[in-house]
Amino acid sequence: MDPQLLSIHYSDPLWIAIAFLCGLIIKMLGLPPLIGFLAAGFILNVLGAEGGEFLNAMADLGITLLLFSVGLKLKLKALVRPEVWGVASLHMTIVTLLVGAMILLLSYSSIPLLSGLDLESALLIGFAMSFSSTVFAVKILDELGAANAKNGQIAIGVLVVQDIAAVVFIALSMGKLPSPWALALLALIPLRFLLYQLLNRVGHGELLILFGITLALLGADIFELVGIKEDVGALVLGMLIANHPKSNELSKALLGFKELFLVGFFLSVGMTAMPGWVEILIALLLILFLPLKVALYFGLFNLFSLRSSTSWRTSLNLANYSEFGLIVGAIAASTGWLSNEWLAVFAIVLTFSFILSAHLVNIRDSLYHLWRPKLKRFERPRRLLGEENLDLGYIKVVVFGMGRMGTAAYNAMHCDYEGHLVGVEIDQDKTLRHRASGLNVVSGDATNPDFWTRVPELLDGLEWVLLTLPTHKANMNAALRLKEMGYLGNIAATAKYPDEEDDLKAIGVEHTFNIYKEAGLGFANEIQTFVVQK
Repeated sequence: MDPQLLSIHYSDPLWIAIAFLCGLIIKMLGLPPLIGFLAAGFILNVLGAEGGEFLNAMADLGITLLLFSVGLKLKLKALVRPEVWGVASLHMTIVTLLVGAMILLLSYSSIPLLSGLDLESALLIGFAMSFSSTVFAVKILDELGAANAKNGQIAIGVLVVQDIAAVVFIALSMGKLPSPWALALLALIPLRFLLYQLLNRVGHGELLILFGITLALLGADIFELVGIKEDVGALVLGMLIANHPKSNELSKALLGFKELFLVGFFLSVGMTAMPGWVEILIALLLILFLPLKVALYFGLFNLFSLRSSTSWRTSLNLANYSEFGLIVGAIAASTGWLSNEWLAVFAIVLTFSFILSAHLVNIRDSLYHLWRPKLKRFERPRRLLGEENLDLGYIKVVVFGMGRMGTAAYNAMHCDYEGHLVGVEIDQDKTLRHRASGLNVVSGDATNPDFWTRVPELLDGLEWVLLTLPTHKANMNAALRLKEMGYLGNIAATAKYPDEEDDLKAIGVEHTFNIYKEAGLGFANEIQTFVVQK
C-alpha cells in the first residue's frame, strides 16, 4: 500500500452522505445496505463525479481489513480439503472454458466489443468471470453469522484458492515475478510466537484495535515490497494468529472499521466507468451465465459429498462475479489485450451480480424448501464430518450456539437436565473443544433446513430451545426453522436491543434475554446478595 498524505476533498463528505441515504433506503426495502452503496456509486458516476485519493485509500483499507479478518477465521487445514481445492480448481477451469467458448463464438458476430476477439482474449474474459467476490461473500457471511458454518468455511476456502490463482495470474501477466526476498517471508512462521505475546499484552480496548490495523497494514506492505499482492499479505498475517484465543475478539473489534471503510470500495465500484448501451448489453449477457455458474458449484460440491443443503448454501455464497474482473480489465486495457470499454462491462457485471446475489441469499432457504425433492437427488450417500446423522431422541433441552452465553446457559441447566441436554455449535473446532471438556455438544447449523433431517427424533420430546447464535439474523432464521418444523415447545433467544426483542416475539419466541440489560440486573443481584451476607 503506497504511503500517501491524505486530504479530504470538499466533495467527499457529500458522497458519503449520498451513500448513507441510498444504504438506508435499500435497508428499508429489506436488502443489504451495500446494494445502496453500489447504487450511490452509479448515481455519482452519472452526475460526472470521480473517485479521489481519499475514496481510493478508504476502499484499499477496507479490503485490507476484510482479508485480514478472513485470515483470522481461516484455518490452514481448511484449504487442503478436497471439497475446497478440488471444487475451486475444477470450477475455475470449466467456467473459463465455457465462457471463453461463448465469447469466441460471439466474436464471429457483428456485436461491438465482441466482434473479432481472438482465442486468448476470450479465455482471458472467461478466466475473469470464473471468480467469485471475496469482499461480498465474506460481508454477507458476517451479517448472517455463518462465517464459521460448514458452508461459510468452504466458501471462504474456495475464495482463498481463487485469490491465490489471481495472484499468480497478475504476476505472470505483468511480467513481475516475486523478488527472491519473498523466501524471507518464511521467517514469519517462527515470528508468530512474538505476535502471540504482543496479542496477550494489548488488552481489550483501543490497543487491540490498533494492533489489528497495524498488523494488517504491515502484512500488506511487506508482501508488496517482495512483489506479492498486498491483499495476500493481510490474509496471511491474519492466518498466522488465527489459532490465538483472542483472534475472535480481535475480529469483532475490527468489524465496525472494516464495514466503514468498505463503503469506499462499493462506492468506487459504481464510479469505475461510465457504461454505454453496448457495455450494458454485453454485461447482461454475462449475467445470464450466472445461473450456470451457480449450478456448476452445486454439482461439484455434491460430487465431493456435501449435503444438498450445504451445497446449495455454499453455492449461493459464491453466486456473484468478482472485483478481480476489474483488475483483469485494467491489466488487459493497459497491455492492449482488451479495449478500455471492457472495464465498464466488468463494473456493470460485478454490480448486477452483487444485487442479484444479495436478493438470492435472503430467499435461499425458501427456494431450497420449494426445490428440495429435486435438489436432494444430487446428494451422494457418503457423509462428511459434521454432516452425519445424529441420534438425539433423548434430548429435552437444546442450546444453539455454544459461545460464552450458550456455554453459560448449558452449565446453568446441566443439573436439572443431566443426560437430556445438548449443545449445537456451528464451529466444528469449537465443538471438539467442548467435547474434550466433557460437554455434550454436536456440530450443526440451526438455520440450515437440513439440520432437522440429521436429527429426525429431536423434536419428539423437546421442551426447551435456547438460541444464543452470534447474530440477530441467525437467531431469527433458527426460530423460523423451528416453527416450520412444527415445534410447539418453549423458545428463548438472546438479543442486544429492544427492537431485536420485538422482532423475535413477533415470530413466536416466548422468552427473550437482553444481554446488556440482564447483565446489569445480574450484577446488581450479585451485589445485593453480597451485602445481605455481610
